[in-house]
Amino acid sequence: MKKFLTSAAVAASMAAAVLPGAALAEYPEKPVTFIVPWPPGDLEDVLTRMIAEDFQAEYGVAAAVVNKPGGGGGPFPGAIDVAMAPADGYTIGSFVMGVPLIGHVIGIPELAPEKFDPLGIFVTYPFVLATSGDAPYQTMEELAEYAKSNDVSLGHFGAPLIPTKLTLAHAVNSGFEYSSDAAFDNLDCNTLASGDADVINTTLQLVQPCLDSITILAAVTEQRIPLVPDAPTMAEVDDTLSMTLWNGLFVLKDTPQDVRDKITAVAMKTMASERAQNVAKQTGASIYWKDAAASAAQIESDKKAFGDVNALLE
Repeated sequence: MKKFLTSAAVAASMAAAVLPGAALAEYPEKPVTFIVPWPPGDLEDVLTRMIAEDFQAEYGVAAAVVNKPGGGGGPFPGAIDVAMAPADGYTIGSFVMGVPLIGHVIGIPELAPEKFDPLGIFVTYPFVLATSGDAPYQTMEELAEYAKSNDVSLGHFGAPLIPTKLTLAHAVNSGFEYSSDAAFDNLDCNTLASGDADVINTTLQLVQPCLDSITILAAVTEQRIPLVPDAPTMAEVDDTLSMTLWNGLFVLKDTPQDVRDKITAVAMKTMASERAQNVAKQTGASIYWKDAAASAAQIESDKKAFGDVNALLE
């Protein structure tokens, strides 16, 4: 009898090894977390919440967005949380371009060497440089002339980030310096109204409620934003500064391919949905799905362009 039980146990073990899903549960089997390293409300947050809702509907497990703003540290504290999680697809990063471009080279041990692979890029921000409507400068040229002899403070999302670098590079090329600059977790209408900063670089989404009382000096986009068609692109102002700003989904490099495929399938469908495309119409953002290979190529191209900007600032 004992011999029979042993043989049966061996047979059961062998069956588990060859039957798909018998030994290992199929992904996803437990709640999934999408980490957005910014406060709620901006485009990456809105769109990632759509992905999470569709993921939950598709696979029947809870999917939540957790906002992890960095207290003036940009997206990197949130990125660290993803980097320290298991490579199993249960913790997914929704990251701006600064995370894969520079997170591993600015002295953050948890992000070095490069930890993440893109699943896909899904939004190009309508990123802008804005000031109050009654500021003594209403164009980039006027800003440059005014700042040569007056104090102008800059608000940004973090000193190492691409928008900040582009803004400072424009100042170098235009022959002036900001009198001060500071990092904020959120840059919106209140930042300008309170005088916390004279000029801010932020997304159009965050200042859309007060467009009638502020001035958009420039757009950090490939083309002019339809909602503010009079604002030139940064490249129109300075043709050496042509980078655009995006957000994508990222996982750890050891994440299995079948897990990547399941996350990607949902995100791709979400970005093509009517509700996501309505966000594009309402905000001036470009919303799409760029696959993993194309996203990786975009990152490599942006690394070179960012290197050129850094060289200008040295």
